[in-house]
Amino acid sequence: MNVTVKKWGNSQAIRLPKAIAESLDIKENENVEIKVRNDEIIIKKVRRHKSFEERMAGYDGDYNFVEMDTGNPMGKEVF
Repeated sequence: MNVTVKKWGNSQAIRLPKAIAESLDIKENENVEIKVRNDEIIIKKVRRHKSFEERMAGYDGDYNFVEMDTGNPMGKEVF
């Protein structure tokens, strides 16, 4: 897909076509990462880490704790 580079203030800008933004679920005002590799411009969606509350929001079951033996200390672990 070809797009045109336009002037935006003192910078250059491109518009992401709707189909591309939708395929990556990129919304207005979201951050993206941009890099240059060889002769390519790479734009990646920034994946933010979910908070504990966000991770637990869909959880509706019981948690059964299981103790695991990880062996003897091998370094300067603090207990």
